[in-house]
Amino acid sequence: MNNPEAELVLILERTLNAPRELVFQTWIDPKQLAQWWGPKNFTNPVCEVDARPGGSIRITMQAPDGTLIPTEGSFLEISAPEKIVFSNQAFKDVNGEPQLETLNTITFMEANGKTKLTVQAVVTKAGPNVAVSLASMENGWNESLDRLEQVIVVSL
Repeated sequence: MNNPEAELVLILERTLNAPRELVFQTWIDPKQLAQWWGPKNFTNPVCEVDARPGGSIRITMQAPDGTLIPTEGSFLEISAPEKIVFSNQAFKDVNGEPQLETLNTITFMEANGKTKLTVQAVVTKAGPNVAVSLASMENGWNESLDRLEQVIVVSL
C-alpha cells in the first residue's frame, strides 16, 4: 500500500465455545490479553490496558528473534460485553510518527452459549516501510485468534 490515504479492511469471524462475557474479558484484562495477542511464538513483555473510552492500550510484542514491536492506541468505545473499538499505532519513524495506524472494531454476539467474534481492522495509515507487516496482517490476526481460543479453553 503505497498510498497512505488508501484503506485496507480486514474482517475475521470466529465462533468460540465460551460465553461472550468471558471472551470479552480476554480482550480487556491485560494478563489474559498478554497471553494471546500477536502471532504464534510472539510474547508480550509489556501489556497495559485502561479499558474505558479515552483509555489507552500499550502492547510491546517480542518476535521469536527478540525484535521488539511497540504498539499503542486508545479505546474509543467499550460496550461490555458487546463491542470494543480501539485505535492502534506502530512502527514509529525517526521523528516518532507511526507508519501504521489501524481502527479496530471487535464485536461479541451471543450464539447459543457460544460467542460469535468479529474482528474488523481498518488500516487508516500505512507508510511505505510497512508493506511486509501489511502482507502478513491477516495471518497475524488469525494466529492471534488461534491463541485466544487456547486461552479461553484454559479459562473454562
